[in-house]
Amino acid sequence: MVNLYSERPHGFSHEDLLSAERVTATAAKALHLALKIAQLRDARENLTAALESRTTIDTAVGIIMAQNRCSRDAAFQILVSASSHRNIKLRAVAQGIIAHIAGDRRISAPFEE
Repeated sequence: MVNLYSERPHGFSHEDLLSAERVTATAAKALHLALKIAQLRDARENLTAALESRTTIDTAVGIIMAQNRCSRDAAFQILVSASSHRNIKLRAVAQGIIAHIAGDRRISAPFEE
């Protein structure tokens, strides 16, 4: 909402009011666009984080599969169980497994922005 004030009653002409409506309509569109850009930026950051987490988890699942000679589903269940019993996020458990094997906690996701 925009409030316009004048020092005298009926201080704005019809053209003044039309101009104010155009300016506020443009400002409303700009604000809507800025909000949409912020939402899209947040969504992009969330998707990037999800892809990075997925890569870390998949790498840990592969390590578990190799160590235990089991299927992907069984390896994933081992990872989930370890996460649940330790009350640690799945990604953190996966990072620990990778660090133990490779000595590297950071695994980059194989995608381009």
